Amino acid sequence: MSTGIDGRVVAITGGGSGMGRAMAIDLGSRGAKIAICGRRPEPLEETVELVKAAGGECAHFQCDVRDPEQIDAFFAGATSTFGAPDTLVNNAAGNFVADAIDMSPNGWRAVIDIVLNGTFYCSRAFGLGFPNAAKDTGSILNIIATYAWTGNPGTAHSAAAKAGVWNLTKTLAVEWAPMGIRVNCLAPGPTETEAASANLFPTEEIRAAMTQNIPLRRFASLEDITNSARFLVSDEGGYITGETLVLDGGESLYKGMFANAPATPKG
Repeated sequence: MSTGIDGRVVAITGGGSGMGRAMAIDLGSRGAKIAICGRRPEPLEETVELVKAAGGECAHFQCDVRDPEQIDAFFAGATSTFGAPDTLVNNAAGNFVADAIDMSPNGWRAVIDIVLNGTFYCSRAFGLGFPNAAKDTGSILNIIATYAWTGNPGTAHSAAAKAGVWNLTKTLAVEWAPMGIRVNCLAPGPTETEAASANLFPTEEIRAAMTQNIPLRRFASLEDITNSARFLVSDEGGYITGETLVLDGGESLYKGMFANAPATPKG
């Protein structure tokens, strides 16, 4: 039975850890050929081995998404190895917690460059290399976060960058629809990854307070992420473009009158 991604060539940025690694393993195990990039070779090599252990094909390329020339080299390498990518997951991110007034220009610039500029550079490289005789449909999935539209104290840089990606997604969805390219966002709420745990909710007290604002009373798992990502990039999501799938366990609804309403008990 087709998985809706058989034979696809998927480029994933930030593929050395967390959500990027999980999506590489998931899509690779279902018949996609995976090209991943990141700044550090060791984590990328680990991801390649994990994809292969799951029965997939994967190649890695060292690349800083802030540099358009390195991005061009990444896509050239992916194309040489597997053929031109027909799917792109813009997952590379940078984040740290700091009040806006204390944030240095370099800190601001680094996150904006990775998240917003990197997403544009990669999307442009993908679009330029996409049309070919073998493939007439393509997909871009941008990984953002729910604070793209709410803001988030302590991460003004990341929230602003992801809001820019959210808007860019809508523009590209319309501009590139005639090319056969769909463009969507996946917006997780708090998610169980090593980087997020270290930077955004490092203590049990913070985690407990955050969980109380999630109706499903848990953070997203990597399996939650991969299941949703797979649907959006697969043939099953083939009529969806310009949209954002919110994956937050109902957290975004937990406000106003709902904030003080007890959850319905089981049974």
